[in-house]
Amino acid sequence: MIVAGFGCRSGAEAESLLAALASAQRGCQGVAALAAPADKIAPLALLGERLGLPVLPIAPAALRTVTTATRSPASLAARGTGSVAEAAALAAAGAGARLLTHRHISPDRMATCAIAEGSTP
Repeated sequence: MIVAGFGCRSGAEAESLLAALASAQRGCQGVAALAAPADKIAPLALLGERLGLPVLPIAPAALRTVTTATRSPASLAARGTGSVAEAAALAAAGAGARLLTHRHISPDRMATCAIAEGSTP
């Protein structure tokens, strides 16, 4: 399954998430699901509804167990992972997941998106 993982700041809106997704998705196949930390699902739910895609909440503890390609000091301090978007995508994609794109940042810098592919059906 191909999953778009997101990280976002408080106050991020669906347009910021959509812009990050559009940037990350260039050259990739379509995604089958969207994922984000469980406490940041609200803005993503609107995007999921708009795109007709399921939204997968990722437990904060699960984010900390994923090794990411990107190492953001702010993300490490806030969430214990180098990239929330990459960690969410990898965790949701399942066993053997690999990144198809590293995190991409929305133009307004309110959201990030990364895409991963894994074995989760």
